[in-house]
Amino acid sequence: MAERPPSLTDPKSSSVKGGEDVSGLVERASRLSTSGLSDALDKLGIPGQIAGLRPISPHHFFCGEAFTVRYRPVSSTGENVGDYIDDVPTGWVVAIDNQGSPECTVWGDILTETASARGIAGTVVDGTSRDSAASVDAGYPIFSRSTWMRTGKDRVTVEGINVPIVLGGVNVEPGDLLVGDLDGVVAIPRASLAQVVEVAEAIEGVEEQIRAAVRAGQRLDHARATYGYHGLQRASGRGVTATGSQGS
Repeated sequence: MAERPPSLTDPKSSSVKGGEDVSGLVERASRLSTSGLSDALDKLGIPGQIAGLRPISPHHFFCGEAFTVRYRPVSSTGENVGDYIDDVPTGWVVAIDNQGSPECTVWGDILTETASARGIAGTVVDGTSRDSAASVDAGYPIFSRSTWMRTGKDRVTVEGINVPIVLGGVNVEPGDLLVGDLDGVVAIPRASLAQVVEVAEAIEGVEEQIRAAVRAGQRLDHARATYGYHGLQRASGRGVTATGSQGS
């Protein structure tokens, strides 16, 4: 796993919680879909499906720990629009909370080029990004609520770095896992990562058994009934357990 971000001088910032090596879990999560992870979150009763954020390109995917940034609006000049990128560890995801604002961008091509060169896994913006072509050309994943060219300079400022944020109604702490694909973005609390990954792997395993049964000629309704499809995401009742067996 990449080193944790260094302590920042901004008094509003805080260090990333945790510090345990979760690199193996991150690798396992990177092989799962957001759909499977979402079903696991449902089964475990954990809110983590971030609403309304879409990839700039349909080919974009990321999986990494969250380096969080929170913005607030300003009406004066000379504020900090976001000089944090050099503190983001390789393999992490920049997670920006701009309260979903469509008024101006908080991410553009200079940040994209720098992040891509530094090996940052991707960027999530609850708000607006711009310079989309640079993201596509670099193959750098950006997920945002909207795109618009108007600058954030003298309109927003960084309020906190590595602080708790909210993305699409979901609370995200520094170091939580973020996974994004064509279906959107999920956030997994760091403390629940092992359990969520294990349950998602079991769910996707059952779904593959259903597909295999259908390929072999079985009716879909029969295959679904056999493998407990309709209860896979339920917190109780028929479905898979964390070990992959069917529940009662």
